Amino acid sequence: MTRTPHQPLQSPGQSRNRGGGPDARLQRFLPARWNAATLRLIQLQALFVPLMISVLLLAGCGANSDTEDGAEEEITRIPVEITALERGEVFAVYTGTASLETDADALVIAKVSGEVVDLLVEEGDRVEEGQVLARLDGDRLRLEMQRSLANLRKLEQEYERNLKLFDRGLVSSGAFEDLKYELDALRAAYRLAELEYGYTEIRAPITGVVSERHIRLGNNISVNEPAFRVTAMDPLIAYIHIPEREFRRLEAGQAAQLTLDAIPGQRFSASVERISPIVDPETGTFKVTLEIPDPAGTLKPGMFGRFNIVWDRRSDVLLAPRAAILDDDVSQAVFVVVDGKAERRSVRTGYSRGEQVEIVDGLDGDEQIVVIGQSGLRDGASVEVVHRGAARVAQEDI
Repeated sequence: MTRTPHQPLQSPGQSRNRGGGPDARLQRFLPARWNAATLRLIQLQALFVPLMISVLLLAGCGANSDTEDGAEEEITRIPVEITALERGEVFAVYTGTASLETDADALVIAKVSGEVVDLLVEEGDRVEEGQVLARLDGDRLRLEMQRSLANLRKLEQEYERNLKLFDRGLVSSGAFEDLKYELDALRAAYRLAELEYGYTEIRAPITGVVSERHIRLGNNISVNEPAFRVTAMDPLIAYIHIPEREFRRLEAGQAAQLTLDAIPGQRFSASVERISPIVDPETGTFKVTLEIPDPAGTLKPGMFGRFNIVWDRRSDVLLAPRAAILDDDVSQAVFVVVDGKAERRSVRTGYSRGEQVEIVDGLDGDEQIVVIGQSGLRDGASVEVVHRGAARVAQEDI
C-alpha cells in the first residue's frame, strides 16, 4: 500500500469515526499511536470533572445554608414573662371540714298544764334569758295561791297570840312548837303555789334565738310538753376529728379561718377552744373543738365549712409564684433572667400560701424569675422579656 508523505497514520478506531462526531474531532489532537482504550479513558475523565465541580458547588451551598440557619438560631430569643420575688408571711395550716353547731341549745317545756292564752314571740326572734315567751291560763293556780296565802295569814295571827301566851307561861312548849311547824308548812305551801302560778309564764332559759315553736294559741298543753326551742347563735362551734400524727402540732388558742360554700368570698375568724386529751382507738383521731364568734349573726347552725388551723407562721420570707417552680419529683428549680439569658437555679421550697410558695434557699431576693415560658427554656438560652411584674409585699389572709 502506497501512502503520501503528508497522510497521517490512522488508528483502528479512526476508521469507525470518519464522521464529524466528538470522537473524530478529539482524534485530530491525539497522537496517532493511542489506541481506542486510551481514547475512552480520556472521554470518561472529561465527563467526571464537571460532575465533581457540580457536587462541590452544591456542598458549598449546603454549608452556607447551615451556617445561616445556625446564625438564625443564635439570634432567636424566646419570649418570656418575668416577675420579681415578693416578701410576706406564710402559714403552716391543717385543713379540715365540719358542720357548724351551737354550744347552747335549750328545749323549753311546759312546767304546768293549761291553755295557751298569749304568744309573745315567733321563730327567728331574739330573746334574752328570763324573757316571757308565752302565757297559759292560770286562773286555777292563782286561786290556789290566794287560798294558801289566806291560810298562811290566819296562822300567822294565831302564832302571834300564842307567842305572847307562851311568854307568860300559859301555853305549853309542845303546843307552841306544833304551831310553829304548822306555820312553816303553810309558808312552804304558799311559796309552792306561787311558784306553780309563775310557771304559767313560759320563759326563755338562755339568751338566743327562737329556733322552733311547738305550741299554738288556744291549745291545751300538758306538763313536760315542748313549747319552744331557743338556740344560742353566738358563738358557734365545730368539731373536727384530726389524725393522731397532728396531735403535737395543735393546742388551745391557735387561730383558724373558716370559709363556707354558702357564703363565697368571705372568711370568718375562729380559734381552737379545746382539744380532747384522748385518741379514738377505732379511728385514730382526736377531737378538736373550734369556736367561731359571730356577733353579726351571719352564720347559721348546720352550715358546712372548711377550717384552716394555723399551727406555725413565718414572717418576711421570700415568696415566688407557684407557676414559676419547675418540679421534677427529684429537685426544684426556677429560671432567672440575667443579661438577656435564662439561668436555671435550683431552689428549696417551704410553706405555701395560695398561689405562692416560700423560697427557703437558692435565691437572694433581687432576682427576676420567669413565670410564663419557662417550660421550654434551656440553661443559657436567649430570652426576650415581654412582660415584667413588680415586686411587692404580699399581704393575704390564710
